[in-house]
Amino acid sequence: MAEQQPLQAQDKLAFLLALVPYLIDRERVSVAEAARHFGVPETRIRRAVELIAVSGVPGETMQYQHGDLFDIAWDDFDQNDMIVLTNLVAIDDSPRLSAREASALIAGLQYLSALPEAADRDAIRALMAKLSRGAGGAAANVAVGQDLHDVALAVIRKAMADGRGLAFEYAGPRTQGSTRRVDALRVESIDTDWYLRAWDLDRQALRTFRLDRMSGVRVDDRPAEKSIDDVVIPDTLFQQAAEDVIVTVELDSSSLPLVADFLADTADAPDTDGRVRIRLAASNGFDGVVRLVAGLPGRAVVLDPPAARAAVRDFAAAALAAD
Repeated sequence: MAEQQPLQAQDKLAFLLALVPYLIDRERVSVAEAARHFGVPETRIRRAVELIAVSGVPGETMQYQHGDLFDIAWDDFDQNDMIVLTNLVAIDDSPRLSAREASALIAGLQYLSALPEAADRDAIRALMAKLSRGAGGAAANVAVGQDLHDVALAVIRKAMADGRGLAFEYAGPRTQGSTRRVDALRVESIDTDWYLRAWDLDRQALRTFRLDRMSGVRVDDRPAEKSIDDVVIPDTLFQQAAEDVIVTVELDSSSLPLVADFLADTADAPDTDGRVRIRLAASNGFDGVVRLVAGLPGRAVVLDPPAARAAVRDFAAAALAAD
């Protein structure tokens, strides 16, 4: 390879900053292989290695001692044209994650790997292994499970990967099930509840489905008509439809973060008792409102319309009768 023009100071620094991690990662590499990797002449690699060997960080006396400099296996370098770093400076002093921090990140990566749109699972597994090795202590064995939804998630993942439609039976807490035909777009979760964001073919609109209300999930024979690139998915899980009914609910202001994804508009300011009024967009069956109030016992009260209050009252009466 012909000799290239000398590098400017900033380019030389950038080259050295790239070369050192490369040599550390390879552990033992030939000059020729390093030259091919960076696309530079072998002489430039040799000069850079010689410069690295006289680089380092001064010690407490502000003078360079032997352990304050990088070092290489000089015999291997001179006789075999092989590069081996034998002393690293400041590299091992970089902050490490604690075992607890590594475990938290691993748990998050396990959660991400369960999502159908997380395509590169090999990269996620490799990163999890690297976090385990690089922690300051032994990372705890963490498992994030979705036992109740594993089968459904696997089917959804296959439909999205194959570009096929999805079919399933869907039922509300107080309604008969019906067959839904959709194009799966995304899976999300709020606390322990998992939701499918999908394009509903029968309604020709974006819809959100709770996985625990879905049964008989199967890949459809037809190709998917919509993908995540074709549909704008809002940040909130639920969107108001033209046929929805606005329901006014009063609840403790401390519970407001729990219902933020369901609000039809901005919540009112809290009153002197710390109570706040919110508005929710609900279907005529008010199933979502009933679930929300049941999940906030003693903290939420439906104010309007009368039909929504009646739905909550009927749910409570049925629950008491079952006891």
